Amino acid sequence: MSDAAILARLGALLPPARLRTDADTLASHGRDWTRLYQPDPLAVAFPESVAEVQALVAIANDTACPLVPSGGRTGLSGGAVAKSRELVLSFERMNRILGFDAVDRSVTAEPGVILETLQDYARERGLQYPVDFAARGSAQLGGTIATNAGGIKVIRWGMTRDWVSGLKVVTGRGELLDLNRGLVKNNTGYDLRQLFIGSEGTLGLIVEATVRLAEAPQAPAVMVLGLPDLEAIMSAFERLRAALRLTAFECFSAQALSYVTAHGQPRPFETETPWYVLAEYDAAEERDTEAAMAAFETLAEDGIVLDGVLSQSDSQWRALWRLREDITESIAHRLPYKNDVSVRVARVPEFLRAMDELFAREYPDFEVIWFGHVGDGNLHISVLQPPEMARADFVAACEQVSEHLFATLAALGGSISAEHGVGLVKKPYLSYSRDPAEISYLRAIRAAFDPNGILNPGKLFDPA
Repeated sequence: MSDAAILARLGALLPPARLRTDADTLASHGRDWTRLYQPDPLAVAFPESVAEVQALVAIANDTACPLVPSGGRTGLSGGAVAKSRELVLSFERMNRILGFDAVDRSVTAEPGVILETLQDYARERGLQYPVDFAARGSAQLGGTIATNAGGIKVIRWGMTRDWVSGLKVVTGRGELLDLNRGLVKNNTGYDLRQLFIGSEGTLGLIVEATVRLAEAPQAPAVMVLGLPDLEAIMSAFERLRAALRLTAFECFSAQALSYVTAHGQPRPFETETPWYVLAEYDAAEERDTEAAMAAFETLAEDGIVLDGVLSQSDSQWRALWRLREDITESIAHRLPYKNDVSVRVARVPEFLRAMDELFAREYPDFEVIWFGHVGDGNLHISVLQPPEMARADFVAACEQVSEHLFATLAALGGSISAEHGVGLVKKPYLSYSRDPAEISYLRAIRAAFDPNGILNPGKLFDPA
């Protein structure tokens, strides 16, 4: 069917204000943070109800017009990119919090609710929604569920899937499924809810979610430590995990810190070290602070830590977090090529050593920025594009080295994507983390929920 005919069908369903074809909207809603692909959507639809989402899926099936779901578009794997005349389905108008259950400690919300809005809502009720990351101010709940977002508190609180107790989804067939209904125990066969968490919009469209809340954090504090080498990172982690109730353990390189400080944040201390870690821990009682000081002193005496600072106030706690959370923004102007990978925590040192050697050999002229959630085995690697190098040549060079990187990950039993998903960027490399039998089952599952292939086509894997 022609574009004009499809737009006519869509125009009969949605008013002009909620069916946009202007260049600015197509450009902004047809891409995510990857900036690797030129957006070229047919239109952007803004449904306001489940019934409208189902009607849009029906039109997509009737007209063979593919759909790309769109949340806050903060993804880094091209999962929300529309580059082939797809209809972008934006959930930003489905942004209501529908209910709070104090007994269950749960919230039911539409997919367009901003993560930070949900966090604030929980905080006002003396609770917390513990999934957290730097893009909290723009990421939407539906997108975080569709990508099984992780973030900075995984070592204490786990991934998004650990907090979703119920989902309503519209499948590629247009059927509305009500999955698990907020139950704690529901042992009645396959848990379809978990299939949709992390499915990147390829099985269905999340139109409502019920998420559990946790007790509010107990006076969190932060320490930032300067370390002499890679081996010291895991030594510090093991010591601090034994002494404190950790909620986060992040690492970043001296190069990463240099960009953050150039971006406006002050250094945590004068001593310059090759590596830094940020550890957040509960400090509700005086003994917690005493344990933190004792751990710091022992690490310093043993040469594992060269310098450090412990937060003394909420404002300092927030400022120290900026050293880690501002890394992505501070290097954005260099158009980095990003990799988000993971290994078992015990194998982090081995992986770091192998990668250090690989990048020294394969990227001698490129600047490589390391940071990540080392406490859960997740590392982010950003290669910065040299100013004099053409974008296409830079991406081609990075893709070649990615083959070596992912081969090393496969040998260590790691994953090519720890928390960013597969999307378009990681699709060519899926076989490094999933064997052919697994991929065949993934294809079969996708076909069962979306037989016409209208939902986010080209993401995860190509049609068989």
